[in-house]
Amino acid sequence: MGGRGRMLSVPSEQSSLGRAPHTKPPFTLSQIKKAVPPHCFQRSLLCSFSYVVIDLTLAFIFYYIASSFFHLLPYPLPFLAWPLYWILQGCILTGVWVIAHECGHHAFSDYQWVDDTVGLILHSSLLVPYFSWKFSHRRHHSNTASLERDEVFVPKPRSKIPWYTKSLNNPVGRLLSLVATLTLGWPLYLAFNVSGRHYERFACHFDPYGPIYSDRERLQIYISDAAVFTTTYVLYKVCMAKTLAWVVCFYGVPLLIVNGFLVLITYLQHTHPALPHYDSSEWDWLRGALSTMDRDYGVLNKVFHNITDTHVAHHLFSTMPHYHAMEATKAIKPILGDYYCFDGTPVYKAVWREAKECLLVEPDDTSPNKGVFWYHNKI
Repeated sequence: MGGRGRMLSVPSEQSSLGRAPHTKPPFTLSQIKKAVPPHCFQRSLLCSFSYVVIDLTLAFIFYYIASSFFHLLPYPLPFLAWPLYWILQGCILTGVWVIAHECGHHAFSDYQWVDDTVGLILHSSLLVPYFSWKFSHRRHHSNTASLERDEVFVPKPRSKIPWYTKSLNNPVGRLLSLVATLTLGWPLYLAFNVSGRHYERFACHFDPYGPIYSDRERLQIYISDAAVFTTTYVLYKVCMAKTLAWVVCFYGVPLLIVNGFLVLITYLQHTHPALPHYDSSEWDWLRGALSTMDRDYGVLNKVFHNITDTHVAHHLFSTMPHYHAMEATKAIKPILGDYYCFDGTPVYKAVWREAKECLLVEPDDTSPNKGVFWYHNKI
């Protein structure tokens, strides 16, 4: 299995056979990079913009069809057409969100000002504070799988599990938790740092003086806030001109789908019964970067610009543009061997399994590495 990587399918009862390697790997980041064709690291401004144009063109086409023809459809066809529009538009706008995310990694072009300008416009149009999230997400990449310093979906040890978790550990509670996470998780993370890293005081992505940011970053947080406020004001003016229902139908529901997808994608990239987490005694950057899972979303892999099935490569080389990530992933698999983790479980099954199996983390009492933590499903 060394050359193909680890195809993971974890049974209900966890075992060491289902766990990804957690010891220091027998290769270095430099050796991994040498296996990747050099052109994979090259960023093309023209190519990157072509994806922006394609996505925005499709988004406009869907909007034009909905605004021009849906009101002409006989009953009950609008009840079928609107959900189809919401899903298609939500998927396309998720791709736009991913491109803005690449701008935050300086993977869009060779010009930082171009990346930040494009990223600010695209993310702000989706009510995302571009620089605020860019900085916290960069720290996530710097501290992936660290129980003390990772920024998002940080698992909790048994001693810090909320009191209500046991009450929700059943099918109904699990379903309610997933619905709440997928609909409210993203705005709650931005506004209140829910599921994020522990800070000694209140943390918020809109607060320039919050603990997430340093003094030299504060001006850019103000810029992010101003851009989101501008989008909000534009939406308010559109509501006044068109009605709130119009904005909800054409923009609000697709945005909810975008938010749901980005939470789902991030959750499944970093939550799996086989993935280790580390405390400060064991964590290092390379093992943390490898503690992530590639998934298969079918045709949506392409719609989402392969952020779903090339996430391991993305964590190793975050400035690599998405249109080279598949080639890079194929190139690094022989080097990574079992350290490359991929799970082809259908997404709807995977999210239910992870919600059931990954409730907390504990060290393995049978292992000499007490700083390595694994997911458990027993509260």
